Amino acid sequence: MTKAPSIWQSQKKLYEKHNNTADGRIRIWLGIRTVMNSTDRLLLETRDAARELKTGIHMHVAEIPYENQVVMETRKADHGTVTFLDKIDFLQENLLAAHTVCVNDTEIGFLSRSGVKVSHCAASAMRMLGFARIREMLNAGITVSLGTDGAPSNNRMSIVDEMYLASLINKGREVHENGTTDPTAFPAETLLKMVTINGAKSVLWDNEIGSLEIGKKADMVVINPFSWSMVPIHDCISNLVYCMRTENIVSVMCNGRWIMRDKKILNVDEEEVISLAKEASSKLLRRAGIKLPSRMNVIH
Repeated sequence: MTKAPSIWQSQKKLYEKHNNTADGRIRIWLGIRTVMNSTDRLLLETRDAARELKTGIHMHVAEIPYENQVVMETRKADHGTVTFLDKIDFLQENLLAAHTVCVNDTEIGFLSRSGVKVSHCAASAMRMLGFARIREMLNAGITVSLGTDGAPSNNRMSIVDEMYLASLINKGREVHENGTTDPTAFPAETLLKMVTINGAKSVLWDNEIGSLEIGKKADMVVINPFSWSMVPIHDCISNLVYCMRTENIVSVMCNGRWIMRDKKILNVDEEEVISLAKEASSKLLRRAGIKLPSRMNVIH
């Protein structure tokens, strides 16, 4: 009988096929959904495979209280996911932990000591997950970046929106928990750093991207600030964080190539991509046997 390949072996094949393609702009990482649907063997083999391939691991970590409860009951951990991952030597510099909401002071110490990066998804936190301890993580020297949690859960939230929401949420947490209304408790500079250089550090790529410097890739976002949402401009950084909207972005350059110029995508046919996405989504529903209810009279 032929032995079926393990999940990480399948990921390794994807790595070998796609890593470092598109002129080096695509890097393949290994992925773990959550600790609750992963065996210890899967976690350890993924950890070792990432070391072998010299790549990273993305994983949802300590997302909800129930997750910690399950880990304490099934993995015999003292607190939750981060404590358990530290116990099995899974916490490494190449781990990007999404959400990381339900952590205590000791676990923040584990994350800091191990060099784990954290991706804070503000919209998801606001809707259902609760306040992440971002200020404490930053103070502990943890690299915290911003994420959107993917289109299915936050399809109205761009990284621009996430930056603004993160400022509201984390200042709100300071008021709620610490009783401070100090507007500098979570400054605009911190948010801008989280979406630029910290984003690059989180994906282990800050030697090439994340800031405009000699020797790094020419990645730029061109913004037109002269619209009702951004004027008057008294403080450029504050305006970017608190006032910018996606419509202010007019051009985007990636590695010296214009991807969008004057609000027109140059490298793909947007209408074709949208059409293919609609077709693929319909096929997915049919394969899954899902029939959505008719909620109102609609003319297609």
